Amino acid sequence: MSKSNGQADIHIEQQPRETLEHELPPADPNDGFDEKHATTESQDTASRDTASEAAAGAPAETEMQKLQAERDSLFDRMARLQAEFDNYRKRAAKENADFRDYAVADAARALLPVVDNFSLALKNASVKPEDFRTGVELIHKQLQDVLQKLNVQRVPAQGQPFDPRVHEAIEMVESDEAPDNHVLEELQSGYRIKDRLLRPAMVRVAKKK
Repeated sequence: MSKSNGQADIHIEQQPRETLEHELPPADPNDGFDEKHATTESQDTASRDTASEAAAGAPAETEMQKLQAERDSLFDRMARLQAEFDNYRKRAAKENADFRDYAVADAARALLPVVDNFSLALKNASVKPEDFRTGVELIHKQLQDVLQKLNVQRVPAQGQPFDPRVHEAIEMVESDEAPDNHVLEELQSGYRIKDRLLRPAMVRVAKKK
């Protein structure tokens, strides 16, 4: 303190501005703020946030496990279906092979008596020609009966209109013995099973002179 011109000149040493700006006063115990209690609340809030995040993650994990279980179930089912299909395919292939091998069994069995009669006729070829012819005619009738039982039908040809679906024309002949474009003569019989043609009839076809 110094006196100058009769007035008191009070000189106060000032602290640097930077120090004053960063220095905080001590906490007042009477202001009602509990620093420890505030820290505990902050920790509780953080714990609740962590628990909420864990609770939110649990359903997602459960859903993922459920999807994985469904995927494994579908893969297992697909593998079983593939195995069943392979077994069915092998069984069907074997059945088809057996069917091809034995499809003619009934036809062959029905033809055996015809073969026996032919063999008997050949052994007795020295008999009278009339008797031999009669025997052959009987065998032919027997053979026709067998074919009929097997649903093998003869294609009508003689005197019928020429039909390229069931007839095979070998020759066109000018003739008045049959109408124009009709079968004049059957050279070889044709046969079919129901609607399926086994072979066409070979014919000569009449045409106008």
